Amino acid sequence: MTTLVLLITAVLTALIGGLFYAYSCSVVLGLGKLSDAEYLKAMQSINREILNPVFFMSFIGTAILLPISVFLFRGQQPVFIFLLIAALAYLIGVFGVTVAGNVPMNDTLDKFDISTSTAEAIKQMRDNFESRWNFLNNIRTSFSVISIILVVCSCIWNREF
Repeated sequence: MTTLVLLITAVLTALIGGLFYAYSCSVVLGLGKLSDAEYLKAMQSINREILNPVFFMSFIGTAILLPISVFLFRGQQPVFIFLLIAALAYLIGVFGVTVAGNVPMNDTLDKFDISTSTAEAIKQMRDNFESRWNFLNNIRTSFSVISIILVVCSCIWNREF
């Protein structure tokens, strides 16, 4: 049973890391080429649509299963250490950054009415949003990759395979 939990944890960690990686190396690059109004509309749409069960399953599922895996593998070195560091990296660098950084920015953007705003206000909103949001996403991507590597290491060193 512990091996199954570890495998599901690895898959969910990889899925959510892949999402942030894809954003970093493709989505933000494409969005960056849009006009200010198009960019803001696209981000509003993406931020609304990502709030779906599939995203939550991987995003929150990883936040739940990593600590459970840490608990299940306590006393089993080095698997426990790999999972502990993976859980901390994910909970702080991915989940924490998202909740404390990206989500408040997304909420502010969601309330911004593009249709009634001036070109100057639209440009100002993009300037305040884009580089900071991308920076935070790069942090999430980096910590996701760290988490994935550590979970894979824990799978390799798990003697039940």
